[in-house]
Amino acid sequence: MNLPNFEMETHLQAQGYLHIAGVDEVGRGPLAGPVVAAAVILDPDAIPDGLNDSKKLSHKRLIALEAEILALAKVGIGEASVEEIDELNILRASHVAMMRAVAALKPAADFLLIDGNLLPRGLERPAETVIGGDGRCVSISAASIVAKMCRDRMMVDLAQQYPGYGWEKNVGYPTKQHREALQNLGVTPHHRRSFKPIHNILYQE
Repeated sequence: MNLPNFEMETHLQAQGYLHIAGVDEVGRGPLAGPVVAAAVILDPDAIPDGLNDSKKLSHKRLIALEAEILALAKVGIGEASVEEIDELNILRASHVAMMRAVAALKPAADFLLIDGNLLPRGLERPAETVIGGDGRCVSISAASIVAKMCRDRMMVDLAQQYPGYGWEKNVGYPTKQHREALQNLGVTPHHRRSFKPIHNILYQE
């Protein structure tokens, strides 16, 4: 099994870049909640062990790795709201969240490694996309972990305000419980109205 490594960052360091940030977002697929992005600049001398795509790690591992990343690396977090998702579309909103995460970094990054195949519009610094980056590049893996943990906590908080949808477990994804709750309890202000299942419920009359 190939684990993510630091090769891309090393290659860029050799070209003179000092602060290389991995950038990733989570929450493009859920029917509810914001999309959250993180940007992470790892310290080459203190890279947490076991970084990987957040989807491949146990909850226990995620908690431990998030704590290590926050202690050892430079981290920026950004989000785009449900309103922005509905207004812009989910891809553009996820890019807005990424730009906000990058803007929150101190020191500023001088190169970005961005998960996916499309660069956000209006980037003011050098960047490249990395398809499947959270499984290939440790900086992006670290960003995926921080973004996921941050968004999961937001959804647990929202679940307490809007019980019955199962957000504390499904974090807004369209599980059976979530879909049934939509039929029985209706649409909340945190549901994405531009997403087809929600749109259909609101406008089925």
